Amino acid sequence: MNDGISFWDGFLLMLIWIPLIVCWAFALMDLFRRDDLSGWAKALWLIAIIIVPFLGVLIYFIVRPMTAQDVEMREEYAKEVDFQKTATSVDRLAKLTELHEKGVLTDEQFEKKKARLIRE
Repeated sequence: MNDGISFWDGFLLMLIWIPLIVCWAFALMDLFRRDDLSGWAKALWLIAIIIVPFLGVLIYFIVRPMTAQDVEMREEYAKEVDFQKTATSVDRLAKLTELHEKGVLTDEQFEKKKARLIRE
């Protein structure tokens, strides 16, 4: 008798069941946080997701419309990413300028590094 988990049991657990449970939980959390659905619509989606977990979650993710909150979150994320890129480039350029002014970098080295930084 082998009391441990076989390779295929572990494979199914790690690559199928755990991701399915995560998607199922996300669909349920998303369903209950939505303000644009009525109580009956939420109840019908809940029944579909619970009774037919594979198909219910897949259909929910496909037909789920974007809400104003989703659009706002996406815009905030894009602004944050742009800010991070800009801040990093500006900081790097300031450091390069400082090194050039101190004489650590030659004019040629400074121009090469500045051009590389601008291309990024």
